[in-house]
Amino acid sequence: MLDKNNLPKVAYFCMEYGLDSIMRSYAGGLGILAGDYLKGAKDYDFPMIGIGIKWKQGYTDQKIDKDGKPYDTYHNYEYDFLEDTGVKVTIKIRQRDVICKVWLLNKFGNAPIYLLDTDIPENEDAWITGQLYGWFGEERIAQEMVLGIGGIKALRALGHKIDVYHFNEGHAVFAGLELMREKIEKGLSFEDAWDKSKEEIVFTTHTPIVQGNESHTLDRLMYMGANNGLTIEQLVSLGGSPFNMTVAALRLSKISNAVAQLHKDTANKMWTNVDGRSDIIGITNAIHMPTWVDENMIKAADGNGDLWETHMKNKKALIDFVYERNGVKLDADKLLIGFSRRAAPYKRSNLIFTDESIVEPLLKEGKIQIVFSGKAHPLDDTGKKIVENIVKMTKKYPNSVVFLENYDMTIGRMLTRGSDIWLNNPRRPLEASGTSGMKAAMNGVLNCSILDGWWPEACNHGVNGWQFGDGKGVDDFNTLEELDAHDLKALYKVLLEEVLPTYYDHRDKWVAMMKESILSTKDYFSVKRMLEEYYENMYIK
Repeated sequence: MLDKNNLPKVAYFCMEYGLDSIMRSYAGGLGILAGDYLKGAKDYDFPMIGIGIKWKQGYTDQKIDKDGKPYDTYHNYEYDFLEDTGVKVTIKIRQRDVICKVWLLNKFGNAPIYLLDTDIPENEDAWITGQLYGWFGEERIAQEMVLGIGGIKALRALGHKIDVYHFNEGHAVFAGLELMREKIEKGLSFEDAWDKSKEEIVFTTHTPIVQGNESHTLDRLMYMGANNGLTIEQLVSLGGSPFNMTVAALRLSKISNAVAQLHKDTANKMWTNVDGRSDIIGITNAIHMPTWVDENMIKAADGNGDLWETHMKNKKALIDFVYERNGVKLDADKLLIGFSRRAAPYKRSNLIFTDESIVEPLLKEGKIQIVFSGKAHPLDDTGKKIVENIVKMTKKYPNSVVFLENYDMTIGRMLTRGSDIWLNNPRRPLEASGTSGMKAAMNGVLNCSILDGWWPEACNHGVNGWQFGDGKGVDDFNTLEELDAHDLKALYKVLLEEVLPTYYDHRDKWVAMMKESILSTKDYFSVKRMLEEYYENMYIK
């Protein structure tokens, strides 16, 4: 048991926070996790501080044009609920002083979130905190310097004494360089400053594809001033050449973690050749239940209430939501499949449409209805093509296929409450965790998923949901095409032979599975367990 009176104080660094749909400070899963984490810290009285950026335009609003193609729009946002701390800190970027104003999101009480902002009149470089993930290269480095170096300086100026610095993804690595600079300035050698800083830092890695882990050329880092007083040789010893942000974080931390048990195995294989890295343990992600889960579903599952009736209220609310947004009226009596993911090739959003000889009759008869949502990265043309292809399917099957544009927390909440099943079919093991399936499961929405991310830890096939693909992945086939064909066949088999017959012919079994889905996930995959594991296995270690 944790002694709540003697816990280390943690500063949690993250580029994005998914706190509410009105606050455009998140892009996807990383931000949603961070938002849930800080909400949980507040609810359960953990001493934590969030450090992030006040994004003027946030992440893209991605709409669909009249030709069915996604396009990006940006708007300036003002948040009148943020408090001005009166604190400003200065960092040097490209030999120019950049002043960062510090705002406080105070409704989090014991777990306040401080957001740094360069959009003030004093700055020539006011644009730095403009768009979340809007640029690459120099602009991205500047943003990460604000988060990392500016974040440490803000904590000092605010007078917070911090015991542990938690870097959620590699974006925060420059905070480690600032911790080292402080120690070197006091007379420590580079090696001693590294060792001492390492005792204070923990790191969470997310991206399970080597190429997806951010790196920068050394000359660009030096030009930007991101080296923070370190020599090129010292930078190379930390992050290699080019400088890999994940590698540097692994070497700067006393311990690191992956975000699911399968992801732990993947991450350790990925980074096995990194000398001097910290151990990577597994702490499976979890969710903030008050944000995502209908408490009436939990009550019905716990107390033998009417799960089906409660679920149908959520399903009809989703159907009304879809009608309001898209003008399509779905049928509450027909199976409704939910699918919302970032549009990236490995997530295979449109896999279910691959063999139209199988799926077309189901869609035309209305046996299945599918509601999709998700954004592509603004610079990802391949991802945008995936969205475009799904939108084409909405025109081909206008009464059975829907795409909700401009995916956000509101859409995510409606889909994970009101769908009948939650479809997830990434190429295994390329999904780190995936928390949307947890939200669905606790709402009695049955997962139908590849055994990737968190699902291998929860799946009891035919009892609380379904798996397909039997745990096969990219290493089991010669080509991605072979893997896709294998998974497609498995998806159709489970859908046709298990999901559809259970839904239409065995309602009692379906409701029993809904109950088991809720009861088997609601405790372990809630944020309290995750927070306790971070304290016990990383912060106190």
